[in-house]
Amino acid sequence: MELRKDPITRSWVITGDDVVEPAVPSGPCIFCGPAAQPLQVIANLPGTGGSPWSARSVVHPQAIYHIEGESARRGDGLYDRMGSVGAHEVLLENPRHDGHIWNVSDGDVEQFLRLGAQRIQDLKRDSRFKYVSLFKNHGADAGQEFEHPTSQLTATTFVPRRVLYELRAGRDYFEGKERCVFCDIIAQEERQNLRVLEARGDYIALCPYAPRVPYETWILPRTHEAAFERTALLRGSNVTDLATLLRHTLQRIRAVTHAFHLVLHTSPNSLHPSEALGYWKTLDDDYHWHVEILPILTSKARSYTFKETYYSPVTSETAVKRLRDAKL
Repeated sequence: MELRKDPITRSWVITGDDVVEPAVPSGPCIFCGPAAQPLQVIANLPGTGGSPWSARSVVHPQAIYHIEGESARRGDGLYDRMGSVGAHEVLLENPRHDGHIWNVSDGDVEQFLRLGAQRIQDLKRDSRFKYVSLFKNHGADAGQEFEHPTSQLTATTFVPRRVLYELRAGRDYFEGKERCVFCDIIAQEERQNLRVLEARGDYIALCPYAPRVPYETWILPRTHEAAFERTALLRGSNVTDLATLLRHTLQRIRAVTHAFHLVLHTSPNSLHPSEALGYWKTLDDDYHWHVEILPILTSKARSYTFKETYYSPVTSETAVKRLRDAKL
């Protein structure tokens, strides 16, 4: 496997010949119970109620990125390519096989969030890694890999294209107004109260003004912070409110569909900033971490057809009304 860069879109694609796609595991769970397989455990958070752990990080059984070696980026004519150096972990959200984020306690969700923050913080200490992604694919239509409640984490030697778009937009907005665009969005949404789904403590859930898919929902901190891990690991921070809001939001989403993509957008690795790019110079001022949830409605497949100009047959205002009415 290697990474190749599209010179037009500037996005990196991982590819390889004769790579066997891992089959979705069937039968007993490989992460829990008597059928559990030997795993390379990276980190544990202590358990409660007799469980040896509450949240756990393990190396992905079929990892796409590997921690060993150097990326060895090189030219291939006008193209760029490099090795698939990075990290690929599975975050076990709960020791219970049925312990999903939306049906466990706020304390359980908080433990998962703190583990994710710890792993991001740890991987950012590696100067090779420019970005750490935390994401969850739930449902067959979303590409769910495991039956056990899991999210995944990847550390890469590049910043994903979508995050680069946000970095550029945030920097440009800050240069013109000396304010964070995300903070201004939150202020306007709270003032208008047309697309706010729920606010709890220092966090807010809203449907964005221009959704890419029906019922797209974002969760953001109401106070400015660029890095998720700083928020989650700050002594005295109220991560319980974030856990509750995330749990409620997924309960609402599941009233519409069971399949969704969830991804955390946090700041790039500013411990080892790029010398060539300027996005890191005002990063702490102009970027704002957030969680994006993109539901998948199979009856609305058209929503996923037009990738450059997104199409959503449900406005954010209507989506909020329907999601607010969902039973929690």
